[in-house]
Amino acid sequence: MPHPVMFDDADEILAQVRRRALAFPETTEKIAHGRPTFRCGKMFAIYGGSRKGETKSPLSNALLFVPDPGEREALVQDDRFFVPAYVGAYGWLGIDLARHDTADDWNEVTELLDASFRQIAPKRAVAALDAE
Repeated sequence: MPHPVMFDDADEILAQVRRRALAFPETTEKIAHGRPTFRCGKMFAIYGGSRKGETKSPLSNALLFVPDPGEREALVQDDRFFVPAYVGAYGWLGIDLARHDTADDWNEVTELLDASFRQIAPKRAVAALDAE
């Protein structure tokens, strides 16, 4: 039995995330566990999720990502970021995008996606990104 769809395809925040994530080389979108995921071989971003220990309270506008290891500790100290359920045990973090509405906010999201992509993508895809 497949997971129920847990997002609205008309969601404007998802459209912003989708546009940014799919701009990376070789990236595809796949629905997994009822949520949009962005992959370059492996997943580097998930749209929607919940905080670790709060799976009954989903954050439908959350972006889950793999942070740059050198920045992870600073991000964990920032109130806007959280350890997500399920993937948090593997180093992932999340941010609720419901309040992201400025260009600076979206630039930060693009930077988070970039860092996550670089952690997950094959070397050839990262090289293609750097060649752009």
